[in-house]
Amino acid sequence: MKTPITELLGIKYPIVQGAMAWVADADLASAVSNAGGLGVVGTGHDPVERVKDKIEAMFARTDQPFAVNVMLLNPHVEEVVDYLLSSGIKIITTGAGNPGKYMQRFKEHGISVIPVVASVALAKRMERIGVSAVIIEGMEAGGHIGKTTTLALLPQVVDAVSIPVIAAGGIGDGRAMAAAMMLGASAVQIGTRFVVAHESNAHQNFKRAILKASDVDTVITGHITGHPVRVLRNRLTKTYLQAEKEETSKVSPDLERLAELGKGALRKAVVEGDVDGGSMMAGQIAGLINEEASVAETIQFYMAGCKEAMSDCYLKYIAD
Repeated sequence: MKTPITELLGIKYPIVQGAMAWVADADLASAVSNAGGLGVVGTGHDPVERVKDKIEAMFARTDQPFAVNVMLLNPHVEEVVDYLLSSGIKIITTGAGNPGKYMQRFKEHGISVIPVVASVALAKRMERIGVSAVIIEGMEAGGHIGKTTTLALLPQVVDAVSIPVIAAGGIGDGRAMAAAMMLGASAVQIGTRFVVAHESNAHQNFKRAILKASDVDTVITGHITGHPVRVLRNRLTKTYLQAEKEETSKVSPDLERLAELGKGALRKAVVEGDVDGGSMMAGQIAGLINEEASVAETIQFYMAGCKEAMSDCYLKYIAD
């Protein structure tokens, strides 16, 4: 399946792996790239030495295109950017900020920049500063989210910009992928299904929680902070939501109280397997996932389902 994104990035399939903190390591990202998608290495708040280790591990594991995600709020971002410019990396995705101050240097080094956006206005702004594509992420996604659904946001962004658009959030199988492509997406970004891939180093307890989840088992925390996050329900979310309710009723909410509750919670879930006190970031499509699979099997699952859905749609409603 050739699309503007596959042509731009040199990948076989229009599937991008989400840059999930503590999950998107070299083992997972290289498996995605080797299977024909775009693997993405997450760097979060990593210091430059750790970023370098991850990139060197990627180059050792794959000769296929891959991306590095740069969190622009990383306190080490200046050193990380300086390193990436000399590393040979050709694709960068960004989050938590505006990559504008780095765009000239990225372009000089032939790097394609693809930011994650959650609104039409931000997508248009990113196009103006010269990014190569945008990832639009709907509120169905796991982790940090915006306020608009993928189904509503995607066609509005596609109509507003001339660069390729990647759809993220709620892309649970090939049917959803087909819908995104028919709405104008050039690729889709997958997160939650890759968490439970065989090659994912996420703790087995976390994987099992996703596999057991139903359609109503995610909840959004952090509304009051301005940084909402979608996670699986557990003891931590119950405590957090109660505290959030209490702080919302105050004239001067104690946001530090909420920050302390969430401190280190993602690592607890992904690395330590604490499914009670950890933050289990997962999308609303978790209810669709009932078994583990390899990365290659997951990609083929999406591609086969997408083609079948498109074919069925043509045969049922168009061919006659």
